Amino acid sequence: MERKHENEIRIPRFELLVKNPGPADALRFIQSKHKGSGDYTKDRKKWLESDFDTALQGIMERRNASPE
Repeated sequence: MERKHENEIRIPRFELLVKNPGPADALRFIQSKHKGSGDYTKDRKKWLESDFDTALQGIMERRNASPE
């Protein structure tokens, strides 16, 4: 038995979803199954804080290194 690529399985199933219940219901179904994982807001705050801290550190180092 030949192993199929994920898209070879997904695309025909998606087309059936769009054809039978209709595009709006197909999208609602897909969204209900693909919620993702983790806490985006919490993770984003960490990324922004670390990026800000890194940028601020670079600014401070340049200020201290540059002759006045």
